[in-house]
Amino acid sequence: MTDTTSTESAAPLILVVDDEASNLESVARIFQKEGLRTRTATHGEQALDVLRRERVNVLVTDLQMPGMSGVDLLRATRAISPETEVVLMTAYGTVGTAVEAMKEGAYDFLTKPLKRHALVKGVRKALEKQALVEENKRLRARVVQLSRAGGIVGASPAFRATMDIVRQAAPSTATILLLGESGTGKELVARAIHDLSHRAEGPFVPINCAAIPESILESELFGYEKGAFTGAVSRKEGRFERAHGGTLFLDEVGEMSPSVQVKLLRVIQEGELERLGGTHPVKVDVRIVAATNRDLAEEVREGRFREDLYYRLNVVKIGLPPLRERTGDVLLLANHFLRAFCEKNGKQIAGFTRQAQDAMERYGWPGNVRELENAIERAVVLSRDDLIDLGDLPETVRGAAGAAPAGRAIVLPIGTPMDEIEMRVIHETLRHTGGDKTLAAQLLGIATRTIYRKLDRERAGAEEKADPAGA
Repeated sequence: MTDTTSTESAAPLILVVDDEASNLESVARIFQKEGLRTRTATHGEQALDVLRRERVNVLVTDLQMPGMSGVDLLRATRAISPETEVVLMTAYGTVGTAVEAMKEGAYDFLTKPLKRHALVKGVRKALEKQALVEENKRLRARVVQLSRAGGIVGASPAFRATMDIVRQAAPSTATILLLGESGTGKELVARAIHDLSHRAEGPFVPINCAAIPESILESELFGYEKGAFTGAVSRKEGRFERAHGGTLFLDEVGEMSPSVQVKLLRVIQEGELERLGGTHPVKVDVRIVAATNRDLAEEVREGRFREDLYYRLNVVKIGLPPLRERTGDVLLLANHFLRAFCEKNGKQIAGFTRQAQDAMERYGWPGNVRELENAIERAVVLSRDDLIDLGDLPETVRGAAGAAPAGRAIVLPIGTPMDEIEMRVIHETLRHTGGDKTLAAQLLGIATRTIYRKLDRERAGAEEKADPAGA
């Protein structure tokens, strides 16, 4: 076994396995000239020794070897070092075997005689896939951390500013009005307010005022007595009574009719209600969180919403940013949904290809988080590979892949921390260069080792946050 190490110690490690010495040395030299570290082995057992001792990024192995074949080595590699990508070298006569090996987890196969360009391209693509898988793992660790912190996923400055207000307002008794476009997660924020309040042990009762006909909404909110109307064969508690001691979430409150608005105002003012057909008031202790995608101030001016009710609801107003303003949250949310839908559908998908990531980040998401969630569910159902690719995404999202000009701009909200800006620029430049850190460093005017150092520091910070106890 030989050991050839490039001057850059952080470069990926390629393990080449071939029983033909001349081919082994030739392939190793090609990778060495590409700035990659290499190890070589002449048989499978020797290769496994390397895999047990070192972190090998890509294993390039001949398919036909005495003793342990390339397929046997592939299976053993999957057990010892599952994160290592495997590229097979094969003669034309064994292509069928190579295809079968790919079904067992090989990344690609190359036919002999090997061409330098195809060899380098195949390994570079395997390294890119491995980097994507690792990036998705870090994103998932970040998702887990954020989910533990409050059940809602997001890390952008706009999102953090909103959640800061949520955490301040939640322990109070004030009525809260959530404003935001459809699909921005108003019910999730309402649940977070409930969970962070002193009423967390009580019920959280949601009702969508736009989804229930006006004739039924009143009885759903306030309940009714037996005989109040045809079909009322027994007394029924309304949502207010069911939310006693907890939180009532009134989604799309701007859709309420004037008559229901009057009764809602009385409950807020007096803390009591009368069921339909009832004659006695019923005391209720309920914290109200209301939400709407309408401009309620404009609705008041137009006479469609009561001014006194508006001010009762608008004690603490919280605006939820649309997804297009949550720079950096799209991939976090996408990985969150990917994990959930993989579990739901019994599928094993490691993450997203670079093309899919770019398209998702460029797309405007007019349907916000709900649209992204639906897109990821569709992709999980349709995908046949271990990474979600561009073709698995909806056509509207795929169209964004070529929408951005070559010199794409980075939009950063005011108030973004300098460290976050720096890492964002580095990551975007690496995407532009296809992961080529040397080229990225040249474009940024910094040393290549600086990029490696900053990426390592970011990775260490993410791992520390995901597992602060060091477990």
